[in-house]
Amino acid sequence: MSHPQNFRRSDLVRIATEAMKERGLEPEFPAGALQELHAITGPGRDASSTIRDLTALPWCSIDNDDSLDLDQLTACAAMGRGAVKIFVAVADVDALVKKNSAIDVHARTNTTSVYTSARVFPMLPERLSTNLTSLNAGQSRLAIVTEMLVDHGGVVTHSTVHRARVRNQAKLAYEAVSAWIEGVGDLPDAARDVPGMDEQLRTQDAVAQRMRARRREQGALDLETFQPRAVFEGERVVDIVQQAQNRARQLIEEFMIATNTCTAQFLAQHGASSLRRVVRSPERWQRIVEVAAKYGEHLPSAPDSRALEGFLARRRKADPLRFPDLSLVIVKLMGSGEYVVERPRGEPIGHFGLAVRDYTHSTAPNRRYPDLITLRMVKALLQGEHSPYGAAELELLAEHCTQQEDAAQKVERSVRKSEAALYLQGLVGRKFDAVVTGATDRATWVRIFVPPAEGMLVGVGTHLDVGQKLRVKLVATNVERGFIDFEQIA
Repeated sequence: MSHPQNFRRSDLVRIATEAMKERGLEPEFPAGALQELHAITGPGRDASSTIRDLTALPWCSIDNDDSLDLDQLTACAAMGRGAVKIFVAVADVDALVKKNSAIDVHARTNTTSVYTSARVFPMLPERLSTNLTSLNAGQSRLAIVTEMLVDHGGVVTHSTVHRARVRNQAKLAYEAVSAWIEGVGDLPDAARDVPGMDEQLRTQDAVAQRMRARRREQGALDLETFQPRAVFEGERVVDIVQQAQNRARQLIEEFMIATNTCTAQFLAQHGASSLRRVVRSPERWQRIVEVAAKYGEHLPSAPDSRALEGFLARRRKADPLRFPDLSLVIVKLMGSGEYVVERPRGEPIGHFGLAVRDYTHSTAPNRRYPDLITLRMVKALLQGEHSPYGAAELELLAEHCTQQEDAAQKVERSVRKSEAALYLQGLVGRKFDAVVTGATDRATWVRIFVPPAEGMLVGVGTHLDVGQKLRVKLVATNVERGFIDFEQIA
């Protein structure tokens, strides 16, 4: 077993790099892409008269504290009778990253940015994704803007999509905005500096909560997954924190889901095929019914997202501590999302987990390739041009993006385990409260609460059920392989 001082942040970067290569992802940009990057002198420019000047709107970005690749901005305007117009601007990455350029080919290979605490492996070079194609504060940028009229019941009654020039007036972070909305923190300085930004945020929050409530009524699943991440000070990992769901995250989530739906509908209305993100109706629904039965709950025999959401809501209330573990079981049984091509007038598959029928990925073109594909297709339509992607090409891209996104998630998961092992290696011998998160014939898995980490139970004698609480002792860690071993203690 390794000594605490042996492993550092740089080792985690190496582990992540190797994990990417193993899964068919490219950790570094090729020479051709860097050459192209060198020739780019400034942000995207376009003198087209169809581009609206919306730089005066009170736009703001809300993202993670450390996010520098800003893909979207939001703003709103009250329209009377409880209706509000929501504006969502998405960075026009295509203005600088053209299809089949060397930078685009690299982005298409990976299809997504890979996020690990030790290092981010961006889909686009950072000079673009965090600067020239990012919607940075105080900078004028080209964007695709979706305007949505939302009524007092949280229903989008009308939407339009157009090109515009925008300017981010306030770069904000989820935690600080959420604390202020919930009355436990001050309005962030960046918001205070913009007249009326407090009113903007209050209105956006109220609209998002109405939209959220409506989606929940229609069966959208409110799941809570376990995704701890390491906190570094220089080369040392000093903490592991679990990302909390909060009001500001919900605000952005609702507006992005609505934008993705409006974008899918915009493409369909214009007779264009689109790359949709779908979660099919669960094939393993019967297993989900059996899980609910263990809690004394009855679910119908045919897949029903409304009934499932009711069950999940009751469990969250009854046992919030173990809810992330139940969520994970349900997520696994539902099956993962995938990209498919939907043709005009075809029957939409929809997104079971979000309870929406029309859903594309369109709001994060700096970090997700399907969003860049969608952006290009929308732009072509707005400019009266032919789609840059043919049906056969889209089919191949849908399959490739599904495969690579799955690979990226596996890399992120395995590196998270190595991060946790690195943090815990100095705590071998320590005792913790834990809960059983998985049990098969071969292994039993447990999660400890502080710090939030998961590992394997070794030397198990008695059979343990998922959800059972117990005391454990940390007996070994292996940073290289991401192994954490616990023993049950009386």
